Amino acid sequence: MEATLFRHFLATLSYRATVAIKDAPSHFPDFNVGKGVRTPVEILAHTSDVLTLAYSWFQEIERKRIVGKWEEEVERYYHLLEKLDQAIAEELPMKAKNEQLLQGPLADAMTHIGQLIMLRRLADAPTNRENYIKAPIKSGNIRPQAKETK
Repeated sequence: MEATLFRHFLATLSYRATVAIKDAPSHFPDFNVGKGVRTPVEILAHTSDVLTLAYSWFQEIERKRIVGKWEEEVERYYHLLEKLDQAIAEELPMKAKNEQLLQGPLADAMTHIGQLIMLRRLADAPTNRENYIKAPIKSGNIRPQAKETK
């Protein structure tokens, strides 16, 4: 497994999610654009479900399908990223191929984080522009750091 690359990808997921989550207005979690689009809290819960699937390829884990409150879902998201990062760092055996991990749950999670960024703009609370190439992203840094978020 390309542990270094996967761990950097997880740190990137964390960083970008933090951009979407940090300083979100109180109306954001339940912001509804209609037409069957998930609300931000539903998107974050679904993203955690996707990460749960990925983690289940390393360790048995109970799968949750209930959407909690925003704060609970934020905590669950970071917790799952940490567990997945730890499993990859420890090079635990995986029940899928590296390519499947990337093209399935990890790509799906990045897509959903992009949706949260877009919904911030639609909710009249856009995030600051940022050059992600220069972002202070480091493998293993999953929990947001005050100085590293905007």
